[in-house]
Amino acid sequence: MSLDLSILNPEQRRAVEEIEGPSIIIAGAGSGKTRVLTYKIAYLIESGISPFEILALTFTNKAAKEMRERISGLIGTGLEKIWMGTFHSTFARLLRIEADYLGFTRNFVTYDTDDSVSIIKQLMTRNSMSTDNPTPKGIQNVISSLKNKLILPMEFSSIANTPLDKKVELIYEDYQKALFKNNAMDFDDLLIKPIELFKRYPEILEKYQERFKFVLVDEYQDTNKAQYMIVKLLSAKYRNVSIVGDDAQSIYKWRGAEIQNIFDFQEDYKECKIFKLEQNYRSTQKILTLADNVIKRNLRQMDKNLWTDNEQGEKIHLVETMTDRDEAVRICKYIFDEMQKKKLNFKDFVILYRTNAQSRTLEDGLRQNNIPYLIIGGIRFYQRKEIKDILSYLKIIVNPQDNESLLRVLNLKAGIGKTSIDKMMNVAENNKIQLFDVMKNVNDYSEFSSKVKNILIEILNYIYKYQYLKEEMSLSELAGGVIDEMGILRALRLENTVESEERINNIQELLSAIAEYSDNNDEPTLENFLQQVSLVADIDNLDNQKNAVTLMTIHSVKGLEFPVVFVTGLEEGLFPVSGATMYEDELEEERRLFYVAITRAKSKLYLSFANQRYKFGMQSYQMKSRFLKEIPEDIMHEHMIYEGLKFTQGYKPTSAKKSERPTLFGTSIKYEYYSGKKKQSEEVEDIDHDKFPEVQKGVTVMHNTFGKGTVLSTMGKGLDKKAEIYFDDIGLKKIILKYAKMTIET
Repeated sequence: MSLDLSILNPEQRRAVEEIEGPSIIIAGAGSGKTRVLTYKIAYLIESGISPFEILALTFTNKAAKEMRERISGLIGTGLEKIWMGTFHSTFARLLRIEADYLGFTRNFVTYDTDDSVSIIKQLMTRNSMSTDNPTPKGIQNVISSLKNKLILPMEFSSIANTPLDKKVELIYEDYQKALFKNNAMDFDDLLIKPIELFKRYPEILEKYQERFKFVLVDEYQDTNKAQYMIVKLLSAKYRNVSIVGDDAQSIYKWRGAEIQNIFDFQEDYKECKIFKLEQNYRSTQKILTLADNVIKRNLRQMDKNLWTDNEQGEKIHLVETMTDRDEAVRICKYIFDEMQKKKLNFKDFVILYRTNAQSRTLEDGLRQNNIPYLIIGGIRFYQRKEIKDILSYLKIIVNPQDNESLLRVLNLKAGIGKTSIDKMMNVAENNKIQLFDVMKNVNDYSEFSSKVKNILIEILNYIYKYQYLKEEMSLSELAGGVIDEMGILRALRLENTVESEERINNIQELLSAIAEYSDNNDEPTLENFLQQVSLVADIDNLDNQKNAVTLMTIHSVKGLEFPVVFVTGLEEGLFPVSGATMYEDELEEERRLFYVAITRAKSKLYLSFANQRYKFGMQSYQMKSRFLKEIPEDIMHEHMIYEGLKFTQGYKPTSAKKSERPTLFGTSIKYEYYSGKKKQSEEVEDIDHDKFPEVQKGVTVMHNTFGKGTVLSTMGKGLDKKAEIYFDDIGLKKIILKYAKMTIET
């Protein structure tokens, strides 16, 4: 069949028809990059190039599958000869063919992270190294990072300076030898070994240069150094390499991606042709205007100007709430509003957040309002391993007869193995008693060694101790004590990986959930909190998976689009994350992440932040993200949702009596507010009266905690009046005056 290129816009068509030589296709968000890549491969084949000579590299199996299906629809047959897939799957396939050159057999095994960590742990023990600091997982993380940067053991030895480096150096070479001895490669080796193969055997490199005369790479901005080198080696002879990418969507530095690769392409291939896909087919003009205003703040970027023929669309909705719980409540309300006005389904909405820990409050809000949801790229908050581990420790305090929770605790305890647990189960079954009863009388059973008996007595004492403390301590103090005694936070900090940092955030969020529960209940108890959590799990099972609101981190949403997008938690220290504000390159990546979030929206975009958020088990005052200051006023529509006075634009007051006011979406909403110049009730008049007239711009204050400061601005009225104050010692803070313990300096 003849390939119809009329579906392409002029720039897309030029990119497709450029066959020979290097080319870079800068594909802005929503500009149809997948279409261009698939049409380009189809055009190569229609132009007489053998599918056998084409290599197409992607970053996900999903992308490879989608491309293959699209190309099949365009040209029909011959696709089986194209090598198309992820970097790792493609070069694993190549290594299966050539493994014997490197001393491996073709049936070598590929080790996952757990396998690698297990080997490293054995090596650390053999070298009499403590596995507490650093942990085996921590060392594995460093070795993986070194491999992605093409730093092998010998090279690392010459640059290892820090105490951690010296420990890694001791393990790195032995780890590689152990892999070789086991006829195994880890995930990183699937990229390292082809480079080693090509450099040691030029004839093998030439064989694949002849085989893959045309190399195409998707999402080039996400390549690490090893991937960059593979592409450079394979394309060196014929230089028919086409890359597709967008520097503005480079958001994976934390896993080894180097944005410099896409910037350097024009230096590596000075004769390259440049094509800019700037027409956006996804979003409204106002959404694109916001995206452009955000990304243009970055100094390191390729010049491009996204535009669209789509309608101007609605303004961006900026939602300011008093607390993170209010934020979740308002999102639920907006979902119902949008569904009613535009006949949308739950699946048309996505709620985005910077860290997985933020999902807890949002999940609570959705459940309370019977909104089905599903989490992509993560696990429901109370189902995450570290959360279930802690809850098990809490559950056996309340009910030590809970065999399932006790089993989980036993499995977590060092020194208690499967054999000991099996013995306990047998004793319990034979005597028709619970595991806890076995522990209480452990000295009566000869089946257990002295070491195991001591550990079981230790757990028994833990239960008795916290059963007593449960009546003497606050719930938050009790939970904090349990977590400290578990040692889980210390272990995760020693692990020092992206994954461990995420788990630490989740644990802190659990403490916040407990503190929030305590603050909102007159007589909070551990029993009732755990009961609430168990009900959460029951509701989870009822969610409709086919039509549900999607929750995910912004990192997970790349490549997707939704009619309505909520970007939540836009607060300093949360988005951008606190560590990123110290370094310009880190801050630019956070801004690119914000750009990615914005450009997922097709027709409606909500940006939200809270003035207070539970962090580390207590209420924390937040400042809105610096990114929000980059939004042009003419495309923004503000909603200020204050505690005690909640309103939205155009919302009509009712004459309902106070006792008859309904509870809306889990929070009691007061309908009174100013409508023009007319006050709706005496209650509103009281709320609007300035209770703090002396707090004005320029006034000097002395705060009990933050010290001396100067008022920069004030906002809100009555009891909801707030002030932005610059404190000499700690910088800018937003203070809610009715809670502030401070005096005016004269």
